[in-house]
Amino acid sequence: MIGFRHLTPAVAAVAGLLLSATLGFAQQRQADVGDQPGLIADDSFQLDPEYRKQVVLYRTTEPPGTIIIQTAERHLYLIQGNGRAIRYGIGVGREGFQWQGILNITRKAEWPDWTPPPEMIKRQPYLPRFMAGGPGNPLGARAMYLGTTVYRIHGTNRPDTIGTAISSGCFRLVNADVADLYDRVPVGTRVIVRQKPKL
Repeated sequence: MIGFRHLTPAVAAVAGLLLSATLGFAQQRQADVGDQPGLIADDSFQLDPEYRKQVVLYRTTEPPGTIIIQTAERHLYLIQGNGRAIRYGIGVGREGFQWQGILNITRKAEWPDWTPPPEMIKRQPYLPRFMAGGPGNPLGARAMYLGTTVYRIHGTNRPDTIGTAISSGCFRLVNADVADLYDRVPVGTRVIVRQKPKL
């Protein structure tokens, strides 16, 4: 095998670009970590204090009841008014699967069933085509569906993934937190997803 040190600078640069493209493609093909059917959540898992539910100061012009997701911070904020919000720690989409926009919650479900979308099945053909809701379901205890997309705010059977960026674009909370959020927001709630940190 020829190492980069034996190549001319121009050829080495092209080889580096090809390697980057190959790694990027492999990243798109990698398994969706955290979507393991049948795994039972370890409810004794202790979240980092940064990702535990808490009331925080949060300045915004958005009305109370709005959800703001700050992808870069791994936080979801439920606006309370008077400069405050309830902040939850979340897991977010990995590189290549992050997005931003404004949607509404169009449906809510307790212990939701899981039907992996075709794109996920293509990446992981071994996944079940359908899984009934329950403790071993990767969607966890609750799900709130965003617009007509495949994205959801949902629970998880992998609490250790909170604070990470490894999903396929959904936002996951520990089951206790997603149940708390679920009880606080109705269908129709506005959800703002932002990638950049709040200034």
